[in-house]
Amino acid sequence: MSSSLSGKLSIETEAKSSAPALYEALAKRLYEAPKLCPTYIQKVDLVEGNWEEVGAVMNWHLLYEGKTVISKEIYEKIDDEKLSVTFKVIGGLLAEAYKSFKFVFQAIPKREGCLGRWIVEYEKLNAEIPDPKQMLQFSAGLTKEIDDNLIMIKSN
Repeated sequence: MSSSLSGKLSIETEAKSSAPALYEALAKRLYEAPKLCPTYIQKVDLVEGNWEEVGAVMNWHLLYEGKTVISKEIYEKIDDEKLSVTFKVIGGLLAEAYKSFKFVFQAIPKREGCLGRWIVEYEKLNAEIPDPKQMLQFSAGLTKEIDDNLIMIKSN
């Protein structure tokens, strides 16, 4: 186990959708996430602010390791040019183990499809807490399901 309390991990997922389409689903149409990704996201509640605006606060109701958990997150940064969005965890399951936790998603265009890159930046509350590798796998799975559903919708 790493003795460092702070870290940064990343994972990339191949996607058949275009980078703008995947970015749009994960950054702009968050209210549709439960329809595009029912295996991972049960619902998203807007707690404060407006959809698509920096500063909006959301409660994500997630199916994680067989249980329903809530992650309260603030829409911290959006970059339409880089097709990137940042969510900062401010409550819920991850806030119990981490002093700070951020998800950064970026859709990287390729000749066909794109790469969905997730980066988690974190600071653990103590050295006993494992690195959040499972959360990266969760994010990769979520991206794959959204991509599959975007492709299915496009072909209909």
